[in-house]
Amino acid sequence: MTYETLCLDRIGPRVEIVLNNPGKLNAMTRTFFHEIRQAFQQISADEEARVVLLWAEGRVFSAGLNLNEAMDLLPSSDMSEIRRRQRLGEIIRDFQDCFTQVQRCRQPVIAAVQGWCLGGGLDLATACDIRLGSADAQFAIHETRMAMVADLGTLQRITALVGKGMARELAFTGEPINAERARDCGLINAVYPDKDQLLQAARELADRIAANSSLAVQGVKQVLDYSDAHGEAEGLEYVAQWNTSFFLSQDLDEALRAFAEKRTPHFSGH
Repeated sequence: MTYETLCLDRIGPRVEIVLNNPGKLNAMTRTFFHEIRQAFQQISADEEARVVLLWAEGRVFSAGLNLNEAMDLLPSSDMSEIRRRQRLGEIIRDFQDCFTQVQRCRQPVIAAVQGWCLGGGLDLATACDIRLGSADAQFAIHETRMAMVADLGTLQRITALVGKGMARELAFTGEPINAERARDCGLINAVYPDKDQLLQAARELADRIAANSSLAVQGVKQVLDYSDAHGEAEGLEYVAQWNTSFFLSQDLDEALRAFAEKRTPHFSGH
């Protein structure tokens, strides 16, 4: 597929999704939301893709929702009040689903963030599995300062990342935090001096992940996601069922043979 707001690049088992509207600070339009969903659906169905790297052209990751277009999305005043409310709910849920598709992606997703990561940009980043940042990265739940409640996933995901107190500070104030504070609170894993070094480190991490059995890595992601949403006992039962089904994989046989033969394993994902 061809995209208007994104670029997709395939480097072996690594797929890179690039936000590609730097002239508009990668602000998010309706087209962008639908394209990000389509891109992740496409990758999730790709048996050869093992890891996804998400980054952005230009000096910022994303300034969030394109507010000029957002005003045009508001339901017409010609509609009845109840229909306007229904329509607005449909739009919000549609955009939520676009970012939830990032979280649903079978492959691990790494976000490499430089510059501003505001509003919808943070919604997108928190839907990823791993976040890395450059030294100039700034993160904010900016909706609060615009008299809105963030509604595309940040408020549902960020507490698990940074803890209750920090999540509420970010959400109540809408103030940005820099990369060092984001790393210290657990929002990002590491900080790199500039965008070039950020992308180099992100690609190296992606390639290390891709070197493992895709069957195992995708299984780990499913088990982690399930355990995040359920209790410890349910999580243990889920992984027991998972390994009952997948413990006899060809990749496991290859790993054991490679260990015995003192060589690097070559995984097929089967």
